[in-house]
Amino acid sequence: MPKLNVKQKNWLLSVHVASGSIWFGTALSMIAIAWKNTHTTNGDELYAINAALKLLDDFVIIPSANLSLLTGGLLCWLTIWGFFKHYWVIVKWIATVILISTGTVWLGPWLNAATSISDIERSQALSNPLYTFDIKGVLIGGAIQTSCVLAIIGISVLKPWGRRIVKAPEESTSSSS
Repeated sequence: MPKLNVKQKNWLLSVHVASGSIWFGTALSMIAIAWKNTHTTNGDELYAINAALKLLDDFVIIPSANLSLLTGGLLCWLTIWGFFKHYWVIVKWIATVILISTGTVWLGPWLNAATSISDIERSQALSNPLYTFDIKGVLIGGAIQTSCVLAIIGISVLKPWGRRIVKAPEESTSSSS
């Protein structure tokens, strides 16, 4: 497969940086909104905040996280960076896949459940232990995820670990008689 030229690589890198930035900015905004949710006593406001969080998750976080993963994969495949040549690329891959997986397995379902509960119960959701667990999970898990995305951005900029040293297989020096 031919590698990208400089202009193509820069465009792809721009989309990659933009998608990661959108993911981070939206996640940070969701934490601020979720924090506001901890002080809400009005049932309609409680549901509206949860519905807004769900909207941001479904239509901004999920697409931007997946686009970041896709463009990162294309950058590895179509440039000299490769998938396994640099430790910082490996760490970013592992961290991104873990973040998307945990968001899919835990954070998304917790947010969906909290939104459903607040839709049905309104202000009584605040005394529902399942709602309390779910919304705390969204707030704490979201803060952890946002910190991890910020760390990934830092790794992208700093590239703290260098190139992997791959030892070439030793050639046997057997002589034929």
